[in-house]
Amino acid sequence: MHQVNHKIQGRKLGIAIILNILITLSQVIGGLISGSIALLSDALHNFSDVMALVLSYLAGKLSLKKNTPGKTFGFKRAGLMAAFINASTLIVIAVYLIFEALQRFREPQEIESSWVIWLAALSIILNGISAWILHSDSKHSMNIKSAYIHLLTDLFTSVAVLVGGILISFYKLYWIDGLLTLLIAGYIIFSIWQTLIDSLKMLMLFTPSGIELDEIRSRISKFKEVANIHHVHAWHLNDNQIHFEAHIDFNVDIPLSRIDELLGQIREILSREYNVHHVTLQPEFDRCDKKDLVSEDH
Repeated sequence: MHQVNHKIQGRKLGIAIILNILITLSQVIGGLISGSIALLSDALHNFSDVMALVLSYLAGKLSLKKNTPGKTFGFKRAGLMAAFINASTLIVIAVYLIFEALQRFREPQEIESSWVIWLAALSIILNGISAWILHSDSKHSMNIKSAYIHLLTDLFTSVAVLVGGILISFYKLYWIDGLLTLLIAGYIIFSIWQTLIDSLKMLMLFTPSGIELDEIRSRISKFKEVANIHHVHAWHLNDNQIHFEAHIDFNVDIPLSRIDELLGQIREILSREYNVHHVTLQPEFDRCDKKDLVSEDH
């Protein structure tokens, strides 16, 4: 089923890539002819959509590769890297658009509004189709979600460009082009910022949200045979899998069968209460080392 889902996602991404290439080419041509920086900024955003979708597609393909002795985790983090790159790219594009918009305020230009209106309408339709295609998969994958946000933000920016084109056509408000570009840039930053932060935290192996180590220590220490839990590490392998490892210090020298039973119960707690399914526990007895919950590795 996992393989099938990735194949279906790949086909959906392929369709979205083709649609966004068409949008980008048409908006670049229309933006150059009309002189609209908002339309060109939307085209640039659409081009970033193409790159984001390609990255997401490649990341999905890589994540299916089998683990090997040289790559024990395979390419499971490829989706996180794609999400981070996509989000970072959008932030850079937004900053660039802000500078371009401020320049347009200083030097307003006449704009051919008919091109803006029709191409913005085309972008709304094709981006709407692309976003609809990826909507369901975006709920289960940060990789797909980052690409979906690209498409969704471009859909909304195209609506803003369309409204701007109509205002320019009827009221000759050429300054609205720069204002819309600023709004587009602000919306891009607002919509993608959390994905950027979340993907960065996962790549940096920060403790996943919802994993309270002090709470886990207190929970595990309730076993009468457990003296201490230390050298704890918890991290995201990808956006769906959390790994957990720790040393469990026992206060009595108990049989191996009892140790296996206790470790199994601890794994069950981590799975049921914290959604951690990849657990490595090292049992210890009367071992002289640091007993800090989190120890610095050297």
